[in-house]
Amino acid sequence: MTGAGGWRGWRAAAEAALYGPDGFYLRPEGPAGHFRTSVHASPLFAEAVARLLCRVDEALGRPASLDFVDMAAGRGELVTGVLAALPADVAARTRAYGVEVAARPAGLAPGITWLPEPPPQVNGLLFANEWLDNVPVEVAEVDSAGVPRLVLVRDDGAERLGEPVSGAEAEWLARWWPLPGEEGLRAEIGLPRDRAWAAAVSRVARGLAVAVDYAHTAEARPPFGTLTGFREGRETSPVPDGTCDITAHVALDACAEACTPAHTPERPLLLRQRAALRALGLAGARPPLTLASTDPAAYVRALAGAGEAAELTARGGLGDFAWLLRPVGIPHPLVPDASAAE
Repeated sequence: MTGAGGWRGWRAAAEAALYGPDGFYLRPEGPAGHFRTSVHASPLFAEAVARLLCRVDEALGRPASLDFVDMAAGRGELVTGVLAALPADVAARTRAYGVEVAARPAGLAPGITWLPEPPPQVNGLLFANEWLDNVPVEVAEVDSAGVPRLVLVRDDGAERLGEPVSGAEAEWLARWWPLPGEEGLRAEIGLPRDRAWAAAVSRVARGLAVAVDYAHTAEARPPFGTLTGFREGRETSPVPDGTCDITAHVALDACAEACTPAHTPERPLLLRQRAALRALGLAGARPPLTLASTDPAAYVRALAGAGEAAELTARGGLGDFAWLLRPVGIPHPLVPDASAAE
């Protein structure tokens, strides 16, 4: 609900700006027209996810039907790439789903089911790449008296402080992002993301759920939050008018504790993307120079692949993404090399 003067909380404003009738995620160019994710950086990312799906397949005992669910599927780039990278015998058993608020993209393979929410039961891999950062949240800011208050915003991006944070949102702040009484400090209240992740994991009967996002943990919360916007490849001020993406980093440690399926002894695993991808065989090493003389074309291809792998695992870039892995009814299918974790 919008209050007098058009003021409302960031959660409602971002929800309308991103997913409303004229929302950013319904625009014809799709997310790829405004920002570049790991999926768009290189097909090596989809190949690594395909290898992870194969590991889940083995852990499940190679079932007759194997699910792959691509959350926030954009225009189907990841689910298409994963299917193309699977061995033929696994691809033949895979039921693929793209979950997205936008309409089914033209030209998408007919074997991919397109849904507005995940299927009710998943036996396989549910993969959420840069989904949770676009689940809208409220923003809190400390006032001159040291009290955290909700930040209200208008469609033009102007802000002012509203009522003190209360109820479940205040409890979440106290537990996950306690704000010192210094005026101007800010936090994003991640409770809707915890609930969204718990709801997604609840759909997994057996298998693995993975969330990949820029993230932070309790030891290093950003003092002024991370709310920002992206438009046409550039970071910009977050203005909730439907013309730009509105995003904020995710408190993935809170998401990790939001769901603990009783039927699996495995705990969630939280690690950097560089560690996850290296554990899936993405090394990024330069090819030997001897290959340049024996097979120049192969050397050029290998060199290009090494560059793409380096981008996906780079410190200060895509390699800093966090992966949250939640196995359900199976052992962890990915055991990272501890030396690659940081």
